[in-house]
Amino acid sequence: MIILGYNGFSQIAELFGRLYGYTADSVDRHSFLGHDAAAALFVDGELVAAVEEERMNRQKKTTAFPANAMRWCLEQAGISYEDVDYYAFGWNFTAEFADAAITGLASAPIPPEYKFQAIGSFGELWNGALGRTALIEDFTRHTGYALPDEKLITVPHHRAHLACGRTFSGLGDAAFLINDGQAEADSAIMGEVRDGKVEVFERFTIDAKNSLAQLFANITRYLGFTPNNDEYKVMGLAGFGKAPDEQDNPLLTKVVTLEEGGRYSLALANDPRGPRAYDPLFDELFDGNDDNRQEFDFRVRVACAAQQVIEAVTAHQLRALAEATELRDLIFEGGLALNCVNNTKLLEELPFTRVEVSFGASDPGVSIGAAAHVAREKSVALAPTESPYLGPEFGEDEIRATLEEYTSSVTWEQLPSDEVVGKTAELLTGKTVIGWFQGRTEYGPRALGNRSILANPSYADMKDVINNRVKHREPFRPFAPIVLEENAARVFEMGRKERSPYMTFVFPVRPEYTEKIAAATHVDATSRIQTVTDDSNPRLAALLREFTSRTEVPCLVNTSFNVAGEPIVCSPKDAVECFLGTDIDHLVIGDFLVSKR
Repeated sequence: MIILGYNGFSQIAELFGRLYGYTADSVDRHSFLGHDAAAALFVDGELVAAVEEERMNRQKKTTAFPANAMRWCLEQAGISYEDVDYYAFGWNFTAEFADAAITGLASAPIPPEYKFQAIGSFGELWNGALGRTALIEDFTRHTGYALPDEKLITVPHHRAHLACGRTFSGLGDAAFLINDGQAEADSAIMGEVRDGKVEVFERFTIDAKNSLAQLFANITRYLGFTPNNDEYKVMGLAGFGKAPDEQDNPLLTKVVTLEEGGRYSLALANDPRGPRAYDPLFDELFDGNDDNRQEFDFRVRVACAAQQVIEAVTAHQLRALAEATELRDLIFEGGLALNCVNNTKLLEELPFTRVEVSFGASDPGVSIGAAAHVAREKSVALAPTESPYLGPEFGEDEIRATLEEYTSSVTWEQLPSDEVVGKTAELLTGKTVIGWFQGRTEYGPRALGNRSILANPSYADMKDVINNRVKHREPFRPFAPIVLEENAARVFEMGRKERSPYMTFVFPVRPEYTEKIAAATHVDATSRIQTVTDDSNPRLAALLREFTSRTEVPCLVNTSFNVAGEPIVCSPKDAVECFLGTDIDHLVIGDFLVSKR
């Protein structure tokens, strides 16, 4: 059976811009439904291809219909649209959802003229994007294939997240928490998978108006960052300060109410002004004003309070879940699961003995998850997989042809395959920044060693070099290290974890290594690590082993191969353009070592 999962609405950006003012140049430019558009293909239970549309159309967090991603996935398998048995879409807006939305708008505490306007806007959104007819028309318009109604299966958004987590966790029976900005009507669900069957514990479900992730997004916006994109900056800023006592945290005393049975609610959940209603409240709680909101110390203070809220509320949820099930393996997915600082604390401080967060935890994962969900519903056995390397790769001829287009700007030499690792390791012993482009593109928001920028972490100022000269981003932003799995426990305090292949957990750096890997150690002496094995990424593992033998430094700095605001590079052309537009010293692309003229 062939199943193609996807996410993305071609009309959603135009509709949100016209109806709600969320335009492409506004701070809310990533706050659309269907962001992180992608496609993923399962053939007889095997995940054979997956890629995000942004890697193809070069639009960060795009909501566009994933026509390029679909086409590439089908080409990988040598099939056509007609050959696909089912198309699985990672949202399920039903007639019941529409009825509830209209009823809610009609009963909202706003003047009648605003109710009619809101209901009219919802009708346009439904007919233009969310409804089933709109989905089929969108599909046909962008592919030329008249999608039969019976081939389209819409999958509830949180179920798609869960299915993605199940696919890569390696867990069987397990509890789960899915906590996202917004699904169709909810923001968080919990339950368990037992004997292959999913049970959602409805008493724990949190509606979208009380979304914890949206609260964090509102704080992100308040601090001058882009919501639904820059939340990791707030998490990083929190490392520069100290969390207050919970009773002194105004977000926990004035904004969030922890309720019985693992539930919670937000103070302004029903405010008709929407997310902007929080700005004056945050000013009141933190003594904010136009002069101090962008100050570093102010941002740190607010970030510490926000991070503590994430940790306190999630722990509150999971303590209740632990009482409701004896299962001690936990799958955690959804956008909030990208808060890797929180993930580690949940693992170390709660009763769950294993916590797994996939590389597709945020919305890129719903395309994989939607297809996996349908496969299970159709009794198709899924082949075990852990690899994030699911996207396009490029051969020698394609790389060479690209380099020849840039002969006026670059020089290159083709190394023997068995010399690439040694030459790269030699370059990395110095204060050198390498663009590393190998194999298939990794999937998800993290660069996991195939489209990466690498550097020697023993130079303490390397973080500033990369932030300023390469990535063009804020100086407080930390970098992550890659380390051989066999060396991880020697360098980091791994706690209950033995491995962290997807950069979804943070670990303290052992004191004897904080200086040795200074550029990959955050100000709070932690690192968000990626562990690598010879099986998971052979060439990267060989590079780490060679670099360590030359320097006695057991890690490399690993950051995504892009500049701020752009998607991670996908093609050789993307890589060369990024290389030429930054102060990256060398590009290692396949077996080619590229330098600037």
